[in-house]
Amino acid sequence: METNSTPKRRALGRGLEELFTNEVLDYSRVEEKIINETPKEGIIQVKLKDLRANPYQPRKVFDQKALEELAASIKEHGVFQPIIVKKSIKGYEIIAGERRVKASLLAGLSSIPAIVRDFNDTEMMEIALLENLQRENLNAIEEANAYKKLQETLALTQEELSQRLGKSRSHITNMLGLLTLPKAIQDEVATKKLSMGHARVLSKLDDEKQQQDLATKVIEEGLSVRSLEDLTTSKDEFARTHQLTKHKPSNEYKYIEEELCEKLGTKVKIKNNKIEITFTNTNDLNRLLEIMSLDRS
Repeated sequence: METNSTPKRRALGRGLEELFTNEVLDYSRVEEKIINETPKEGIIQVKLKDLRANPYQPRKVFDQKALEELAASIKEHGVFQPIIVKKSIKGYEIIAGERRVKASLLAGLSSIPAIVRDFNDTEMMEIALLENLQRENLNAIEEANAYKKLQETLALTQEELSQRLGKSRSHITNMLGLLTLPKAIQDEVATKKLSMGHARVLSKLDDEKQQQDLATKVIEEGLSVRSLEDLTTSKDEFARTHQLTKHKPSNEYKYIEEELCEKLGTKVKIKNNKIEITFTNTNDLNRLLEIMSLDRS
């Protein structure tokens, strides 16, 4: 019987509920179950020209070199794993396996083995997101958008999402924070002109112009994440930090500071038996409280 303490979340489609249950979401298990439950006669050859991309596919950029390597393997050995598709008005929509489709086209094939499943739109999105999160090397922005969509469609808290995906709570929180950045900066993160560390620092700022100015400075001057953190705190502090670097006394708690910095995504200092945690504004404070699971009410 459901109690008041039971987290409320949208019930999955019956097919996916059976596949996922309440365990960690694992795409490999999902695909394995679909394939194992499909008789050989249930695997059909679908013409590549009749396939169209899953509209919920989070990946927007495909590594051309990796596709060419997969295409070479397909030319020599064929496609071992059938893709999963859904029948549409014209042809089929790819639920999972778009890389295999693109590589098969490069290999000069005209058809590909496929399993047809009647998933609804929400289920199509969930499977596509899982395949990409757990099998592909998504860029940081694609990964963040995938987390956001999963959280929204499964109606999960960040803590529940981290448990279902086997990721740390702080990782989920920091990734979702990237989506607050202006689109131009998100593009720079996606193309790896800015690192995740730089983006995480910029995401704590409220002023978009300041964010863009600092992003440009990082790219043009090759600033480290630590230098960017110092700049966002105080220019005077930035100068003092660099002047006193050689004379800075050793800190026996430095390794703890570094671990807390990584977990919380902000500057942490331990001095005189006190832990100082830096935050830039109310949104950043709320983010820290979320990571530490503290009640803000």
